[in-house]
Amino acid sequence: MTAATIWNKRWVRIAVVVVIALALVLAPLNFDVATNQALARIGVFAVAVLGLNVIMGYTGQVSLGQIFFLGLGAYVTAYGVNQDWNILVVFVLAVLLAGLAGYVVALAAARLGGLAIAMVTIALPIIGVPLAKRLSDWTGGSQGTSARFSSAPDWSGLANDQWQYYVVLAITVIVFLLVRNLVRGKFGRALAIVKENEAVASSMGISPYRYKVMAFTIAAMIGGVSGFLYMVVVQYTSPETLAFHHSISLLASMVIGGAGSIVGSVIGGAYYVLVPNVTNEIDATLTSLLQGVILLVVLFVLPGGIASLPRTVRRLRRKRGRESDSAATPSTPHP
Repeated sequence: MTAATIWNKRWVRIAVVVVIALALVLAPLNFDVATNQALARIGVFAVAVLGLNVIMGYTGQVSLGQIFFLGLGAYVTAYGVNQDWNILVVFVLAVLLAGLAGYVVALAAARLGGLAIAMVTIALPIIGVPLAKRLSDWTGGSQGTSARFSSAPDWSGLANDQWQYYVVLAITVIVFLLVRNLVRGKFGRALAIVKENEAVASSMGISPYRYKVMAFTIAAMIGGVSGFLYMVVVQYTSPETLAFHHSISLLASMVIGGAGSIVGSVIGGAYYVLVPNVTNEIDATLTSLLQGVILLVVLFVLPGGIASLPRTVRRLRRKRGRESDSAATPSTPHP
């Protein structure tokens, strides 16, 4: 019985999901503070990569400004918390304001393509950093602003790092499930057609412009969610949060994890958080170089990202199987 046959059994898939769920729930109870914070950060940036995946991986549109929406969500969260607003209201505002900003940008950007849309999205973090510095009454200026609101309640019996982990986990799981259902439904099929060929999409009654605007807005809203989660864990934000190089890191994380992949977004979040720490330990002066080498190696070996590894292995096995069958089949002698 092959691994694929075993995986196709429903009870096996359910058992794997249950084991993973238990591992995620029990993890913070068995790890130290630093590990729990690292796991929570992975959740934060997995959501950020997921948002980028919606617009780039599933829709095929270039976006180099996703970090702007994370930063906007973080600033809205910090301001709302410091004004003593209800935390649920703060969360909703962080998501909606990021989505509104994404919608406004999308109205112009979605009509463009290629280099033009890249230039529009690049402008977001470039404008965002000085804007955050100038709007000091709301953002704290160059010094940034902090917001402490994610301490564990007394009734939970949890440490702060454990509570923050569970908040991130709950919201992350909900967002991933919503996006999974979205991209696997009618909306996702329409995005796939738009990504493949906009002319064909138009002939089928699918408006490429409308769906690109919707995808960009959804991606921005997910960015707002990641900004809220960022404040849950880090509890501080500054103009540096919006810096353009973070957008490039998010893009590299999406590519390495796997574009157009839910699992790839999780892998991308882990890459974003863990790999810089590893490369810094090796040689802090060579961090960028080492990360570039990792990106090139992954692109060369697995163009579809790490998430495509099982599919690549299955394809190689089938290819070897066919070659073995061909070698074992005796050739017919000619008269």
